[in-house]
Amino acid sequence: LMNNFTTAVTNRRTNYALSKDVSISQETIIKTIEDMVREVPSAFNMQSGKVVVAFGETHDKIWQIAMDTLRGIVPAANFAATEEKINSFAAAYGTVLYFDDISIVEKLADQFPLYAQNFPVWGQQANGMMQFAIWTALTDLGLGVNLQHYNPLIDDEVKKLTGVPEEWKLIAQMPFGHPLQKPDPIEKAPIEERVKIFK
Repeated sequence: LMNNFTTAVTNRRTNYALSKDVSISQETIIKTIEDMVREVPSAFNMQSGKVVVAFGETHDKIWQIAMDTLRGIVPAANFAATEEKINSFAAAYGTVLYFDDISIVEKLADQFPLYAQNFPVWGQQANGMMQFAIWTALTDLGLGVNLQHYNPLIDDEVKKLTGVPEEWKLIAQMPFGHPLQKPDPIEKAPIEERVKIFK
């Protein structure tokens, strides 16, 4: 089992070359995401991390919102590269939107004033673990995945589109789809620089 887990983690990579040509059922994708959200730990079991899984028209609209928003910000002379990038996300099969429910974080901070300043940090850490778990699990299904951060620029329009509560703060966007090519190799620092062992 551990070898399978290590392999899954090793295979999890950023993949920008995605298409909608997915053979895995939506039910399988949804169940996989639900399982990860349910099982990922959080400090004080606060479970402030929330996700929206968008397919079809909703997925397309998310990236249209990003395109329209950035068109108003990025100079026209530089927009071609931005447009190409957004189009690559729109070309994917679906998007996982990650949120953090600020009301849960604030409630726990009030309940445990001694740790108040830590709860927003712990909420972000738990959200990061959830992103990593879902990313790894979707890759393990054979999907290509990448992670984007167009928040807070697109927050208001995305909330309007999805109807999520006001207290849900958008954290990240994760397009996924059929991988059209393998990601390029990535350079890793020597492990001795990052892990110290004391016996």
